[in-house]
Amino acid sequence: MVKLTEDIKNDLKKVRLVPLATSSPAGEPNVAAMGVFVLQDDDETFWFVDNFMQKTLKNLKENPKAAFYIWSPDTAGAYQIKCAVTDIINDGPMLAKAKAMAEAFRPGLPTKGLVIMKVLEVYSIAPGPTAGKKLL
Repeated sequence: MVKLTEDIKNDLKKVRLVPLATSSPAGEPNVAAMGVFVLQDDDETFWFVDNFMQKTLKNLKENPKAAFYIWSPDTAGAYQIKCAVTDIINDGPMLAKAKAMAEAFRPGLPTKGLVIMKVLEVYSIAPGPTAGKKLL
């Protein structure tokens, strides 16, 4: 797997939502805004809390790959991060931790599950000569 750099991690802290792109096995695309997500201490694992996932969750179960980008007017860079789903959690202590994350993000936010993903690749999406270049 791929570990995120300090620059990317610093930019990640500056975004509030990320658009998570998935696809059905037939290639039907879906994009959903995700607000409750955390990079774990290993710098290569993301937790995405499932608050309202419907098509997204179905796609991730059937085609366990996703991508999202990190960018805002406050970030130094712009990155596309491609991931693979490693687990979908619906109960137990990890879900309890995810519920606490959701509650800290916005009190009263429901938590249906937790999707765990590993970073596969990182690309630049900044305009200019590095656009589309694989970084990690």
